[in-house]
Amino acid sequence: MDRTPLTAQPQGLMIQVESFLRYLHVERRLSPVTITNYRRQLTTVVEMLNDMKMAQWQQLDTVKARNVAAKSRRAGLQAASMALRLSALRSFCDWMVQQGELPANPVKSVHAPKAKKRLPKNMDVDEVSQLLNMESGDPLVVRDRTMLEVMYGAGLRLSELVGLDVRHLDLATGEVRVMGKGSKERKIPMGKTAVGWLERWLEMRELYDPEDDAVFISTQSGKRISNRNVQKRFEQWGIKQGVNSHINPHKLRHSFATHILESSGNLRGVQELLGHANLSTTQIYTHLDFQHLANVYDVAHPRAKREKP
Repeated sequence: MDRTPLTAQPQGLMIQVESFLRYLHVERRLSPVTITNYRRQLTTVVEMLNDMKMAQWQQLDTVKARNVAAKSRRAGLQAASMALRLSALRSFCDWMVQQGELPANPVKSVHAPKAKKRLPKNMDVDEVSQLLNMESGDPLVVRDRTMLEVMYGAGLRLSELVGLDVRHLDLATGEVRVMGKGSKERKIPMGKTAVGWLERWLEMRELYDPEDDAVFISTQSGKRISNRNVQKRFEQWGIKQGVNSHINPHKLRHSFATHILESSGNLRGVQELLGHANLSTTQIYTHLDFQHLANVYDVAHPRAKREKP
C-alpha cells in the first residue's frame, strides 16, 4: 500500500515539474512566456492529480490522463486551451521517459477535441460596394482599388495576388492564370470591372520603373508589393470607407466564394475557382444561410411540404 502522506503529493509531483521547467529553460532555451504557460498548465494538472490521490508520476496512466482531460472540459476549458494543457503534459511525460522515470508516455493517445473552425464573416454585397466606391486619379488609390477588385473579382489567395505577373493576365479574354497551392496552375475569369481597373493601373505602373514583371508593386521602391503591405492597405481602406467589418484579403476571398455559391448553388464550380483540391474544403470554406437552404429543401424535396393543420 502507498503510505505517502497526502500533504506531500503536490510537492512531490511538482519537484519533477520544476526540474522539467529548468530543462526547458537551460537546455531547450524556450522563451519565458512558453515556460510560464507550461508552468501554469502543469500546476493545474498536478492539482487535479492530487484530487485523484495520485502520489507519484509513476502512477499516471491513460485512464488518469483522460480524467484530466474530462475534468478540464467540465470546467469549461475550450478546445485550444485543452490542446495546450495536454501538449504540456505530453511533453513533460516524454521528458520523464527520457529520464527513465516512466516506461512509456501515458498521454500519447489522449487528444483534445478538435477546435471548431471559425469562418470569417463574409461581407454582404452592399458592404463590398461601399468598400470599392473609391474614385481618384492618384496612382496609389488606383493600385489599391485594382488589388481589391482583382481579389474580390477572382477570389484569389493573398499569395496569388502578390505573385501575379503581367504575363499571367489576358485582358482580352478577362482571365488570369495563378499558381496555387501545390504548384497547381488554374485559369480564372475576373469580370469586366477588374479588367478595367487593371488596364488603368498597368498604364500608371510604368511610371515607377518596375524592377520585374510583378503586377502590383510598391510605389516607393518599384519592387513587388509585400503580403504585409497588402494587408495593411486593405485594413486602412476598410476604415476609410466606413465599412463596419475588418477588411482583410481572406475576407474578400471568402465573400467572393459565398456570393458565387449563393447565386449559383454550384459547389464544384466554386471549388474550381478557389483552387481547392478537395470538395470538403470548399464545403467548410463557404456557407449558405440557413434560410436559403431551407427554401431549396422546400422546393426540391417531395416530402418537404407539410399539410396545414
